[in-house]
Parts: sequence; structure tokens; C-alpha cells
Amino acid sequence: MGGERTETDSGSTSSSSFILQDDQEGFSPTSSNALVLVQNAPIVSSYNERIRPMLDAIDKLRSLMVMEEGIQLPTIKINDKLNSYLSELNKMPKKLSSVTEAMTAVMQIIGTSKESLKKILVRGEFDEFLDDKHMHCKARLVEMLNKCSDQLRECNVSDPKSNFLQEEIAILEEAKGINLPNFAPRNAFLIVLQGKVKGISSIPIGFVEQVWSYIEDVVLSVLMRNTENYYHVQFSARSAGHNLIEKMKERSINWMTEIVEMEKLTDYACNPEYLSEWNRLMTEQETFIQKVLRGTEININVEGIGMVEVGGLRKYSHVLLSQAFDLKMRMTAYWNVVLRRLIDIMGLHLQLSVSNLVNKDMEMEIMNELLGPNHGGGIERMLEEPPSMAVKRQKLIKSIKKLKDSKEVVCKIMDDRFTIRQLPCVIDN
Repeated sequence: MGGERTETDSGSTSSSSFILQDDQEGFSPTSSNALVLVQNAPIVSSYNERIRPMLDAIDKLRSLMVMEEGIQLPTIKINDKLNSYLSELNKMPKKLSSVTEAMTAVMQIIGTSKESLKKILVRGEFDEFLDDKHMHCKARLVEMLNKCSDQLRECNVSDPKSNFLQEEIAILEEAKGINLPNFAPRNAFLIVLQGKVKGISSIPIGFVEQVWSYIEDVVLSVLMRNTENYYHVQFSARSAGHNLIEKMKERSINWMTEIVEMEKLTDYACNPEYLSEWNRLMTEQETFIQKVLRGTEININVEGIGMVEVGGLRKYSHVLLSQAFDLKMRMTAYWNVVLRRLIDIMGLHLQLSVSNLVNKDMEMEIMNELLGPNHGGGIERMLEEPPSMAVKRQKLIKSIKKLKDSKEVVCKIMDDRFTIRQLPCVIDN
């Protein structure tokens, strides 16, 4: 405290070597405000008795070791540190003392998580995660669906110019029978359709896996954030979230596989655009066949298809070319229906699955994980505070008590300093 304190043989304080300084106001031994105590002055004995309580208080303050709390003497900012520790203690989760309290905490966690997931997955709100675009779920899911749509339309089997009429002619020659020549057999259309559907079947499955992987990441992120103060609930929530997403993903993959198989088996469309598109594409049938048979052109521009190579088609008959052209245009018109149907169904299924996940399945899965026969006792384990949190809580409580005691001592010092300043100063001539 800016002075020396020595004891004489008789136990009294030697004032000749003691100078009291005010660290905050810049006191020094030569300043006009310094209190100089001169040996043998009549007031010294009385003065020492008055400052002894303050010196004892200073010793007590040092014995509290407030520097361990990050407070440097002599400039002591106890209030700031005390308020900081009190705030940190108040932010810690309440220590649960009964199963009822634990169950209430679980229901609050589930309710908060459901509301967050409804906002980001169902309603498309992202005010909780303004700066984290990964959590802007509706936008990210639409991007995935659009990317899947582009992949379906841009893959090789969706290109009508590729090997123009070659595949159709090969299939018609193998499907021919004893029937009228101007009718293309229906099984030829199904064979072409099945080949095309098989060619794109991996794309919808890949989309489903990508979507559920992303949704799992989002769901677990929200659950971990809301259960960070309860280790046992966090463990159960992670396990429940992962298991639930795996079930949903498997269900979606099975459902999408069935949709793909349905497209292979049946050529059906109630969409009137199919017939109008087929009629439009068929308007150039005879013109195209005549150009091919005349052999004057290698590449021909076909309405709705583009520029195609026809050099290898001259060897076929007019009837076969006519059937192949008809089959090609039917498939071209119908394939657009198939792709639109797949994309629409994937989008609708995704919306329904996410809604069921948030509103129905998640809560049940977490409660089964906590209370189920294979994982029972989860609620009771919540009453056991994690060791790391218990240590932190006790350390904060201890530090707060130490700082409160220090605050009392400092207040006493300030009161004693005020009392000392009222004493007369005696200077030895």
C-alpha cells in the first residue's frame, strides 16, 4: 500500500519509516498532501492506534488473495469482476433437483428445437441464423431440387439428338410381328422407356441421399445447440436425431425406388400437353423421311429436336423410318412428362417428409431414446450434473464469495482513510 510497516521491540509501530500514499490521487512523500509521521511527536501514539485497523484490513485483503481472481492491487476493480462472475453464474443452467424439473427441462428443449426447425425447414425463416447461409434451409433445398432437375434433363439419355432413330430402329426390328405395318408395337415403346428410366434412376436416389444428409446436419446442429447444458440429453438427442434421419432416408429411398419402377411399367399421362407436343413434332415426319431417302443431306434440322446426323439411315425402308420417327417423337413428348412428374413428386415428398419429421417423429424419437426400455433412466441421469459443469459452478461460487469479502474490506479501508484525513498533521521542526 505504498508504505513500510515495521514493529519496535515493544510491539508498537515505528512511524518514522512509514509514509501513507494515495495511489489513486498520486500522493508521494514530497507532496503537500502527504502525511508525515515524526518519531516522538505527541500525536504519534494516538495516530498509530487509529491507522492500525486500516493496516489490519489491508493484511486481510491480501490474505484473501484477490489477485488470483485477476484483480491487480492496489487498483482494485472488484465490482466489475464480481458482476461478471454473477452474470456467468446466472447464465448457467439451473441445477435440477427432481424428476419433474428434469422432465420440464426436456419438454422445453424439445419445444424450442421444434420451433427452430419449423422456422428454418418448414416456413423458410432464418432470423435465428442470419449470418449462416448453411442454415437457410428452404433456399438450400430448392437449390438441390433445381440441380437434380438439371441433371435429369442434361444427362445423355435425355438428349433426343444422340444416335437419332438408331435405337428405335434396332428395337422395332426385334419387336416386329405378323401385324399391320403402319402400327408400332406397344412393347417397343415400353422397351425404349425402360431403358431411359433405368439410365436416370440413380439421379433421384442420389438426390434423396443428399437431401437427408443435409437435413441431418441441420437437425443435429439445432439439437446440440439447445441441449449443450445437459450432457445426457445431448447424447440421447444426437442418437435419436441420427436414428430418425436414417429411418426417414431409408423410407424416402424405398419410396423413390417404387416411383422409378412405376415409370418403367406404365406409359400413362393425363396431361394434354403430351398429345399436342407429339402432334407438333410429327408435322415434319414425311419431309424428314424424303430428305433422308434422297441422300442429299448428311445433317438435317428437325423441329423440336435440333440438328441430327442421318447418314446411317438411308439403308432403311420408308415404313421402318416412319415407325421409328413416330416412336421417337412419342418418346420425346412423353419423356418431358416423366421428368416433370419425377421432379414434382420429389418436391412434394420432401415437403411432407420434413413436416412429419418436425411435427410428429422427432419428439417421439427423443422421448423413446430417453425413456425407452433399452435406454431408460435418461431423465434420472439429468439430475447428475456433469463434472466439468459442477467444478465450474463451485469455482464461480467460491470466487464470488471471495470478491464479496474483498469488497467489504475495501469499503472499510476507504472509511478508515477518510477518518485519517481528518487527523492533524504534526511535522517536527
